Amino acid sequence: MHPDTMRAHTMRSSAILATLFSLLLCALAGNAAAKLTIEITGGVEGAQPIAVVPFGNVDGAKPDVDIAAVVGADLARSGKFKPMPRREMLMTPHREEDVDIREWQLLAMNSLVVGEVSPKTSGGYDIRFELIDVFSGKKLLAGTVSSTTKGLRNAAHRIADKVYEDLTGEPGVFATRIAYVTSAGAAGRVALRVADSDGYNAQTIVDSAEPIMAPAWSPEGNRLAYVSFEGRQSAIYVQDLSSGRRERVASYQGINGSPAFSPDGSKLAMSLSKGGNADIYVLDLATRQLIQLTDHYAIDTEPAWAPNGSNLVFTSDRGGKPQIYRVGAAGGPAQRVTFQGDYNADASYSPDGNALTMVTREGGRFRVVMTDANGDSRRYISSGSLDESPSFAPNGNMIIYATQNNGRGVLAATPVSSGASHRLSRDAGEVREPAWSPLFR
Repeated sequence: MHPDTMRAHTMRSSAILATLFSLLLCALAGNAAAKLTIEITGGVEGAQPIAVVPFGNVDGAKPDVDIAAVVGADLARSGKFKPMPRREMLMTPHREEDVDIREWQLLAMNSLVVGEVSPKTSGGYDIRFELIDVFSGKKLLAGTVSSTTKGLRNAAHRIADKVYEDLTGEPGVFATRIAYVTSAGAAGRVALRVADSDGYNAQTIVDSAEPIMAPAWSPEGNRLAYVSFEGRQSAIYVQDLSSGRRERVASYQGINGSPAFSPDGSKLAMSLSKGGNADIYVLDLATRQLIQLTDHYAIDTEPAWAPNGSNLVFTSDRGGKPQIYRVGAAGGPAQRVTFQGDYNADASYSPDGNALTMVTREGGRFRVVMTDANGDSRRYISSGSLDESPSFAPNGNMIIYATQNNGRGVLAATPVSSGASHRLSRDAGEVREPAWSPLFR
C-alpha cells in the first residue's frame, strides 16, 4: 500500500493492517481462469522495422501455436521493434535461400525473420529460424529450438529472446514470467498466479478466501515469497513452484509483510511489527536467524535489495511523509534518498543498480517514476492516477506496474526508453501487485 496513512493503520485490526502493503484489497471479482491479454495503449516511436514472416510447416507439422505471431508480438512489446503487418507482406519465404532481399529493401525493413516447424519422431517439434539483415543481405543468426507440443509458446519466446539479443546486444525477457494477485471467482477468493510475460499460460500458485499480497521472486526463479492472511493473521510464506511445497517463515504478532529475497537467495528482508513499530528485518532462511536493520518509532516497510546485496531501500514516514531511505545490509544509520515531492514509496532497484523505480504522488495522482540510484533525475514512467507496485524487467528495459482501467485493476508494461505502453488486462476482475521474474537460463 501507499503508506500515507500507515501510522493510523497500526492501531487497527490485523485484517485492516493488510492494507499497509497493498492499496487495493477490496471488491475483487471475476474469473481467475481468464488469461491476461496485451493491449498496446501508446505509440512506438523510433522502433526498428522488422518482418517476422509466418513460419512454414513441413513434413506434416500441425502446431497449434503461430510461432511467428508470438515472436512478432514479443518484439513489439519491447518498444524497440515495429513488426510488419502480415497483410503488407508480398511474399512469405521460409528459408534464407528463398528470400528476395531486394523486395524487403523496397519495403524498408531493417531485419527479416524466417523459419520452419517440423515434427520430431519422438514427439514435439523442431523450430528452425533465421535472422537476416536486410541492408546487407547477410544472415545474422540461425538456430533450432526443440519443443514439446505444450511448450510451443515458450519456444517462440526463446526465439524472440535470441533475435532481440542479437539485434540489441541485451538479453531478451520474453521467456520470463510474471507473478500477480487477482480474484479467483464470484465467491471473492483471492489468488496468486504466475503467467508468461505476455499473459498466457497462467497458473494458480495459491488461492484463499483471505488476502494474498506482495509476491516476490527468488533470484533463481524457482520460489515465490508472499504474504497470506489465512486465519485472518498476516504471515509470510515461501513456496517452491515446481513441487508446490510451501513454508511459513514469519508469523509474528502484528504485521508480517513486504518479503524480498536477497540477491543470492539465502535471506529474506521483511517488515515486522513484532517490536511494536513496523521495522525492517532480515531473515536467514537456512539458520532462521533474524536481524533487525531499522529501529525507529516510524513505520518502515517495503524493503528492496540492491543487486550487489550491499544495502536495501525502504519506505518510511519517519520524516512526516512517506519517503525512500537506504540502509546497509548489516544495519546502521538510514539515509534518506528522495527529497522531491512529499510522497515517495515502494522503491526497487534496476538490475544494474543504477536506477530506482517508485511510486510518487503529484496533484493527488499516484504515478510510477524512475530516478537514478540517489533519487535524482526523476522521469515519469506512467500517466495514470492510481499506479502502483512497479517492478523492473530482469534486463532493466521495461517496468511492469498495476494501474486502473475503467475502474478495474489491470497491469501495464512500459519500456523505459520509449513512449510505448502495453496494458495486460483481464476479461473480468482485478489484477494487481505484479512482480517480474528473473531471467531463466
